[in-house]
Amino acid sequence: MGGLFGTIAKETPCSTDLFYGTDYHSHLGTRRAGMATFSETEGFFRSIHSLESSYFRNRFESELPKFKGLSGIGVISDTDAQPLLMNSHLGRFAITTVAKVNNQEEISAALLEKNMPLSEFSSGKINPTELVSLLIIQGRTFVEGIENVYNTVKGSCTMLLLTEDGIIAARDAWGRTPLVIGKKDGAYCVASETTSFANLGYEIEYFIGPGEIVKIKADGYETIRPANKQMQICSFLWIYYGFPNSVYEGKNVEQMRNDCGRIMGEEDDTPVDCACGIPDSGIGMAIGYAEGHKVPYQRAFCKYTPTWPRSFMPANQTMRDLVAKMKLIPNKAILKDKDVLFCDDSIVRGTQLRDSTKLLHDLGAKKVHMRIACPPLIFACPFINFSASKSEMELITRRVIADLEGDPDKNTEAYAKTDSPEYKAMVDEIAKRLHLDSLKYSKLESIVKAIGLEKCQVCTHCFDGSSFHTLK
Repeated sequence: MGGLFGTIAKETPCSTDLFYGTDYHSHLGTRRAGMATFSETEGFFRSIHSLESSYFRNRFESELPKFKGLSGIGVISDTDAQPLLMNSHLGRFAITTVAKVNNQEEISAALLEKNMPLSEFSSGKINPTELVSLLIIQGRTFVEGIENVYNTVKGSCTMLLLTEDGIIAARDAWGRTPLVIGKKDGAYCVASETTSFANLGYEIEYFIGPGEIVKIKADGYETIRPANKQMQICSFLWIYYGFPNSVYEGKNVEQMRNDCGRIMGEEDDTPVDCACGIPDSGIGMAIGYAEGHKVPYQRAFCKYTPTWPRSFMPANQTMRDLVAKMKLIPNKAILKDKDVLFCDDSIVRGTQLRDSTKLLHDLGAKKVHMRIACPPLIFACPFINFSASKSEMELITRRVIADLEGDPDKNTEAYAKTDSPEYKAMVDEIAKRLHLDSLKYSKLESIVKAIGLEKCQVCTHCFDGSSFHTLK
């Protein structure tokens, strides 16, 4: 995934707001981060660091005096090194993106055919932000160039451009990832996560629409390309990615999780002694479930925050599973002789959950039930960088379908349909493999209701394979 933050002020240097605002996006990425500022007297300054063995604050705090000026942009990225600095007929600018470019080889070939250079190969791979910047400078204006990105990239792309005349914010053409403008006296900001607003004194001012391009200056902002009518915002923003107090399209993340859990709790007839959340993204749902099911909410798992505030992501999957396990400590006193129900955001591979279920039984739990905030993940996401999965066969659902059908791609539409015979057989088999006494997933209709948007405005491709088009 990844997150963006930009700020511009009339008089106050931007470095402090930029530093903390970007840091408040650290839950969206664990690999790279960067910031760029512009000063009328000293020009652009840019710095990029790896986050794979350290934290954003540790990497950038000592450099803060170097970030001069009244405007800047920052990024937390799980993909490429950025921001990039460009000089073109459009002027000098810095660019950050949250993007998934599925056709980057095709775009690279087309750019090279036009004798355009590709310089960002420091990691041995194509830098998608560079591809986006080269598509932009083919336009006669920034708007025309960004529209070229919208028309060329298959996947998604949301971006911030820091120019010598302000910040240009452009949201993905289908609105799959968000951008929100904040305001306080003497300054504006724009961010992926409104979590970054409160402690810096910003209030939510404007939700940028799908495909909308906004020019932000210290004294105001204007739309320079209107929003598209259709939207497909990622439903997983509320289910998993989003920090609890962030707001997308007017709907608070924690409130959505509470509503989702309450709906499931009201519908569920399974007798349990308590409801528990898997930290962190399962907690909001569990609190709502406990309310709806009329059972106490208890903390059967605690996250050890002194040394595990978040997981650094090793490249090896076995090590990733170990890191995820070590930061969560079960509470035997809560578990012993109880029928315990846990809520979590999703089941991807199922490896960690299977091991945790065995541990819970060993610690004395009579029964272990699991409730999942979303429907089964059956389709890989082609639109944003959802996980590190390299193949749909890493999804436990596809492995089960392969065993039941002899083909992982057979009859997937039936398996995605809530309460169909195929769906029930798949869920029962997953529960059996994970040693759960019962397993239930939220209905697609329930998460759409909890989000509060029309179904056509929310991307649910990973659950049901649906989208308005193929890969645009």
